[in-house]
Amino acid sequence: MILIIIAIVLAALVAAACLVMTLYPAFGRRAGRPERERYSRSPNYREGKFAYPQATSLSSGGVGGSLSILKDFLRGNPHSRPAAPLQPLPLRPEVIGQGRETRATWFGHSAVLLEMDGAVLFLDPMLGRAPSPFPFAGGGRYSKQLPLEASGLPPIDAVLLSHDHYDHLDYGTIRKIKDRVGLFIVPLGAGAHLRRWGVSGEKIREQDWGDELTFAGITFTCAPARHFSGRSLLDRNTTLWCSWIIKGGKTRVFFSGDSGYGPHFAEIGRKYGPFALTLMECGQYDPRWADIHMLPEQTVQAHIDVQGGLLIPIHWGAFTLAMHDWTDPVERISAAAAARGVRLATPRIGETVAADAAEVPTAPWWRE
Repeated sequence: MILIIIAIVLAALVAAACLVMTLYPAFGRRAGRPERERYSRSPNYREGKFAYPQATSLSSGGVGGSLSILKDFLRGNPHSRPAAPLQPLPLRPEVIGQGRETRATWFGHSAVLLEMDGAVLFLDPMLGRAPSPFPFAGGGRYSKQLPLEASGLPPIDAVLLSHDHYDHLDYGTIRKIKDRVGLFIVPLGAGAHLRRWGVSGEKIREQDWGDELTFAGITFTCAPARHFSGRSLLDRNTTLWCSWIIKGGKTRVFFSGDSGYGPHFAEIGRKYGPFALTLMECGQYDPRWADIHMLPEQTVQAHIDVQGGLLIPIHWGAFTLAMHDWTDPVERISAAAAARGVRLATPRIGETVAADAAEVPTAPWWRE
């Protein structure tokens, strides 16, 4: 009798969880059958899932490795967050999109406002409080303010998404900015989330690795990344993840998205490089999940592989999603870049960097 009661309770909990994930809009929506049939023609789609060409593990060490990760998370790290809230530099909306030079303004984590040839682009514009379907849960943002709130943003020509994880695709942010965005350029499958959230299908372009699209005078190429996707218990790898090659009239920018190190970086460099500016993942890593998140020294190597000029590290400075000190990414990449002769910029959140500037911000502001 006790076993039957336990089974009923577990079944009820599973049913309730499935119901919440179906009805609560922040979880997004899976693509319908016609879309999945189209995805099946992708060389990156196998048995209903997207996959990187090489074997990619979410964590090493099997059950023991997973238990050690859980133990470390429960133990915590007192230096995984700043001792006091970070203070971003304010960004005035009237200066955005003025001129034709290529400029990047980091909003923390992987959110970057990119200006190129007079166009305004927003890359992975996660402006929410926490990387979670429930804003009150999960580790909060390190800063209480943003350089510019979503409500104050000027018209945006295009939003680029690298994948559908909560720290890159935020329901609340999309709802706030959708009516001021000209086009959403996303990897295969991610469009279903946007359509559920009120974005017109006419404003969405889904791309596979290798696809090119020209919009607002800029050419966008969807490129590989070594990662995974999913927003709920049952949708792992049902949407694609990617990096982006952004080509203007005179400047090329590479946006890595989330990725472990792999041969795709050298392939991108040979086919599309060199790049005046790279925006490269550097943060939320651990040797136990290095297949899906690069270590800082690998970030420098990836920048060299794609034939990058100026490197700005991203995917740090906003949230705690790993056990390392919050300053570990920027300290390690600064040392690695210096050792390899790589030009590195370390702007404050909200500080604008011109890709062709003779001088770029390098002050260790995180030590203040």
